[in-house]
Amino acid sequence: MSEHKAALKWERGDASFGYEEYPRDHDWNFAASGNQSLRASAATEFLGSADCVDPEEAFTASLASCHMLTFLAMASLGGFVVDSYEDEAVGFLEKGDSGKPWLARVVMHPKITFSGDNQPDADQLEKLHDKAHHECFLANSVKTEITWEG
Repeated sequence: MSEHKAALKWERGDASFGYEEYPRDHDWNFAASGNQSLRASAATEFLGSADCVDPEEAFTASLASCHMLTFLAMASLGGFVVDSYEDEAVGFLEKGDSGKPWLARVVMHPKITFSGDNQPDADQLEKLHDKAHHECFLANSVKTEITWEG
């Protein structure tokens, strides 16, 4: 159906290549999105730079973003008008059955403002989130548990 590309570039520079010495900082480039670049690194607990996005944060943001975009589509198709949508999603890196860490779950905390006469009640809001979850491309691509609160 479509392709989505990301280019990565990492260089060691003059640092040694001992596990605790080599740099984790690298660049993500998205040529199809106007050649946007983002500085990335490992999470700080894995010797990365605190001023860069780490893959776990990016994964969490991607899941939350996909859910939001799908939610907006479902709301629009359902006759609701959304004025704003904010979320402070949290991804949880946990030890899996194999003993290896994985991003086991993401909890979203959406705060949504609707306008107009057609306001969803609590049940309709839950159904919109559930539909968005089941229609989200990324949620359908991962085994991470994805939930929402709020």
